[in-house]
Amino acid sequence: MANLLYRLGRFSYQRRRLVAALWALFLVLLGVGALTLGGKTADTFSIPGTESQRALDALKQELPAASGASATVVVQAPDGKTLADPTVKAAVGVAAAKAAKVPDVIAAIDPFTSKAISPDGRTGLISVQFDKPADELPSASADAYDGLSGLSSGDLKVVPGGQIKAGVPEIGATEVIGVAVAAVVLIVTFGSLVAAGMTLLTALLGVLAGMAGLLIVTAFTDVSSTAPILALMLGLAVGIDYALFISSRHRSQLADGMDPEESVGRATATAGSAVLFAGATVVIALAGLSVVGVPFLTAMGLAAAATVLTAALVALTLLPALLGFVGNRVLPRKIRKATAPTDKTEGFGFRWGRLVTRLRVPIVAVGIIGLGLLAIPAKDMQLALPDGASAAAGTNQRVAYDLTAAAFGPGANGPLIVVVKSNDAATSNALVQGVLGKTQGLADVVAAQPAAASPDGTTRLVQVIPKSGPASEETSELVKNLRSAVKPLATGDASISVTGNTAVGVDVSNKLSDALPTYLFVVIGLSFLLLLLAFRSVLVPLKATLGFVLTIGATFGITVAVFQEGHLAKLFGVDSPGPLVSFLPIIMMGILFGLAMDYEVFIVSRVREEFVHGRHANDATVQGLGHGARVVTAAALIMASVFAGFILVHDPIIKAIGFGLTIGVLIDAFVVRMTLVPAILSLLGDRAWWFPKWLDRITPQVDIEGETLRVDEPEPKELANVR
Repeated sequence: MANLLYRLGRFSYQRRRLVAALWALFLVLLGVGALTLGGKTADTFSIPGTESQRALDALKQELPAASGASATVVVQAPDGKTLADPTVKAAVGVAAAKAAKVPDVIAAIDPFTSKAISPDGRTGLISVQFDKPADELPSASADAYDGLSGLSSGDLKVVPGGQIKAGVPEIGATEVIGVAVAAVVLIVTFGSLVAAGMTLLTALLGVLAGMAGLLIVTAFTDVSSTAPILALMLGLAVGIDYALFISSRHRSQLADGMDPEESVGRATATAGSAVLFAGATVVIALAGLSVVGVPFLTAMGLAAAATVLTAALVALTLLPALLGFVGNRVLPRKIRKATAPTDKTEGFGFRWGRLVTRLRVPIVAVGIIGLGLLAIPAKDMQLALPDGASAAAGTNQRVAYDLTAAAFGPGANGPLIVVVKSNDAATSNALVQGVLGKTQGLADVVAAQPAAASPDGTTRLVQVIPKSGPASEETSELVKNLRSAVKPLATGDASISVTGNTAVGVDVSNKLSDALPTYLFVVIGLSFLLLLLAFRSVLVPLKATLGFVLTIGATFGITVAVFQEGHLAKLFGVDSPGPLVSFLPIIMMGILFGLAMDYEVFIVSRVREEFVHGRHANDATVQGLGHGARVVTAAALIMASVFAGFILVHDPIIKAIGFGLTIGVLIDAFVVRMTLVPAILSLLGDRAWWFPKWLDRITPQVDIEGETLRVDEPEPKELANVR
């Protein structure tokens, strides 16, 4: 491996104009493809094969009108008046008429017809039915619907609600803060504007390539609107990290007087090997999301994995070429002007390494106990799909949700739909009566009433209004109980299914929970084998995996405490604490596992490099941490800064992911990898590198430490004289 990357690094250096031209051509082709083929993202959170999705798919055939998006426009009379007052009633009629004229709306029923008026008479709901699902509605339709809020006047408040207006969460100047912090950290770390700028440039080029490729993919398959943000977030962070790791090794070798071309080759061989294996673990963790069997999650994982892969390729090919262009300017000016090698003072990393190895037992105990305590809130984690309650304060969606909950109860925001189907209208009608009877006996039900029916009467709908909100545990339990109560009524060819947005959310959460063990087994298993191959050790990959468990537990605990329980929620802009989005745990596990292995490989590869070159295990740990601490610290701060920029996004899903990844990176880099890992390696001593002989014989040699490169090195003069 090291020899292959060594030759690649030297080739890129020698043929730097060719390599740069090929990358420029590749970026142009991707850009043209993105502009000509790029489609739009979607916000589908369905899972094929679940009961709720099967029912919705059947409705598209039997009752197309009911399969489209539905929404409610909340209308409210001013204080002291009701909807029955003449001027208010006229305003309601105007609002309903305007709603009916919104493009792709096939019906808008005013509250007087549907009887959807609150007990105090002040609040009503205009039921709006679209002919397409929400993710298929064009922007013009969504904008026209959202624009109904402009009908508000002194006689009537009009607020369009429901999850109709979607799209890609906006990325603004707030996210640039993370990049700005990254630039500052790079300048401080390198002491050179050229080195810092080059590192940022390669990362940005990798992100541009990955994002352009993702836009091309949207022309051929559905891609979640969250996927581009996730790809941007990850691609930028790992792109900077990978370039930083290779550049730092190159600069260190240049400062020692090594020839620039040789230095680029060796940096690509050693640090590049670590980048390759680190990138492979991230790609495995993200691409592994496809084993879950959830389409939108698969698209998110593959999109992010492709961006990370692109970042690694840029670091291994384009970066060596750029290093050839800048030459010695990658070093600080004072080092370039020095006439003799400067004396190197021992950095903080070496002192920290000696402290950690000396106090290894208390550090391991305190670290494990402390992270365990932080993980305690995670046991109460609640999961649900996003609804109006999780929307940003002040948005139409959030205001409509709150008004509806106050007037009709929180369950009115998430009605359940029971789909009854048989071969004849009479049987379906009888089944509807049975469903109504069973439903009335269930707890947490406010009301149940017949809804739409197909023209031939064989397919009929029953609307069930829960007492609790869509994301509550009580409503999730109601879905389970409702299905158990009504399904036995269907005999022969008849069928009864429970669906609706709330039921879809419950099914998605259950599916993800069931798939999580399989996902972890596949991803951790493959990554364990990869690390075993890289380090030729059984205990090091095992330790890396256990460290990840501590990281993810503490990260989940802190995220639950802030976003679900509301501790310090205002500080992070969380308007309404509540359940976490159902796919957040599995997404964060995938990303953090990959990033955790990044730092594991960066630090432990240097420790192993020192060990295989003759140092005692404890000294190798100190030396490895000493050499790697500066770059890992900079990498972690940069990655955390990039992720932290997304906490400022208003979209609650992106905010929670950005927060969780920021906390996870900081915990994993500074507590687990730079503290617990060297302490445990020190405790294990030589046993850390134990590798059974039978396993050694069947395991391919990959040489990520560059051991084979030392064969060609000139022998030190003093050693030659001794011989």
